[in-house]
Amino acid sequence: MRPLPHDLYRAAQVRELDRLAIDYYGISGYSLMSSAGQAVLEQIRRHWPRLRQIAILCGGGNNGGDGYVIARLARQAGIEVEVHMLASPESLRGDARHAYEDAVAAAVSMIGYDGQRLDGFELIVDAMLGTGLSGPPEGIWREAIEAVNEIDSPVVAVDIPSGLSADTGCALGCAVRADLTVSVIGLKRGLFTADGPDHCGKLVFSSLNLPEEVYGHIPVQAKRIDYPLLAPQLAPRRKNSHKGEHGHVLIVGGEQGLAGAARMAGEAAARCGAGLVSVATRSSHASRIGATRPELMCHGVESPEQLNPLLQQATVVAVGPGLGQEAWGRAMLGRILESPLPLVLDADALNLLADEPMRHDKWVLSPHPGEAARMLGCSAAEVQQDRFSAIASLEASYGGVIVLKGCGSLVLGDDGEIALCSEGNPGMACGGMGDLLTGVIAALIAQGMGLQQAARLGVALHGAAGDAATEKGERGMLASDLFRPLRRLVNP
Repeated sequence: MRPLPHDLYRAAQVRELDRLAIDYYGISGYSLMSSAGQAVLEQIRRHWPRLRQIAILCGGGNNGGDGYVIARLARQAGIEVEVHMLASPESLRGDARHAYEDAVAAAVSMIGYDGQRLDGFELIVDAMLGTGLSGPPEGIWREAIEAVNEIDSPVVAVDIPSGLSADTGCALGCAVRADLTVSVIGLKRGLFTADGPDHCGKLVFSSLNLPEEVYGHIPVQAKRIDYPLLAPQLAPRRKNSHKGEHGHVLIVGGEQGLAGAARMAGEAAARCGAGLVSVATRSSHASRIGATRPELMCHGVESPEQLNPLLQQATVVAVGPGLGQEAWGRAMLGRILESPLPLVLDADALNLLADEPMRHDKWVLSPHPGEAARMLGCSAAEVQQDRFSAIASLEASYGGVIVLKGCGSLVLGDDGEIALCSEGNPGMACGGMGDLLTGVIAALIAQGMGLQQAARLGVALHGAAGDAATEKGERGMLASDLFRPLRRLVNP
């Protein structure tokens, strides 16, 4: 086993990797299947060293073949095994048939699955469907998945939990909720976003010792990003530096009653290293924000013309936190969209943009699924059904760099490669978190990063800070809890 790689694949790409290993590198399919079974059993014994008996649910394809290999190896290791077959032995072909016959020769106990409960086993192995799923599981397959999810015993998924889309991360009707997933050959992108993290449990990976040259044949279209990968981009500052070298962020937002959003974005920008931060907000809020965070330069702005001197001083403009969708917010956004400065748009700025769509090359847009749905003219459920397609549509329609927030936030710029952040947690599902991210990304742009680099690093910093803030639990976390870890993380 090795640490989780960063390259992510669709199911068809992993099948192609498998084919290349067989056809061009002389590795037999059954050898790969045997290695997969061995890798899963090693993880089972590592996590449950006193395990005495297991049940394995085997389907009819190569995922089922992996299950038969696990059954044979477990039986030979002295573990009591009972295989529940969801496909008749007569229907098995190729390597899966070979694996079944070897399991029979090893005297593995096998019965057909006919809707029976799965109570009484110390552990269940899901080797039913793998990546070959094309639609919602039905009939006996759905019954088996529901039976697995009803028991208290731990569950191990082979490659991917059955019922989960490897490409989108959506549970197709129903999907196994595993405690451990052992993914092989290539990491599937669906494991990290949408429903994926809720279903895969702890995730480990084995390349099955494929030659590195195999991977060079498949172009990578998505990468997993995290703080350790991107932290080296945060180079130490020169000792002979001053605030003017670290950029000036202008935050525009804070309609009546919404001052907190603008303040949160401004402080996040300051905590992440912007040399100067100004906040343009409603006049009634300016003194209040300045009193609670005096490092922010707060300006009461009631007309678009009052933004002009602030725009002349700024390096980057972040607009949207607490902006509102009434006349004041529309006027502010209209003036800002005329500026040649790089922009970060979030929250109500995105809702206003959805009313009058336009393309721009010098902005970062960071919608959550609801805002993305309004921008695309569809439902939030449709966005979540295929987040990868949704972000591609957003980039095609609006240009610039898109951050699609949510579980497994995605970042896409004009290079066409989707970055998927594997950090963050459910505690971050609270008000103000998006305002923080806006400030973080704006601060990185102010300090000289390109839009895509700032968006990727900003998302990773934001997620890592959220994880660091879970010391007292996820529920009840506040966005402001991230300020302390953010400051630490921007100084690796």
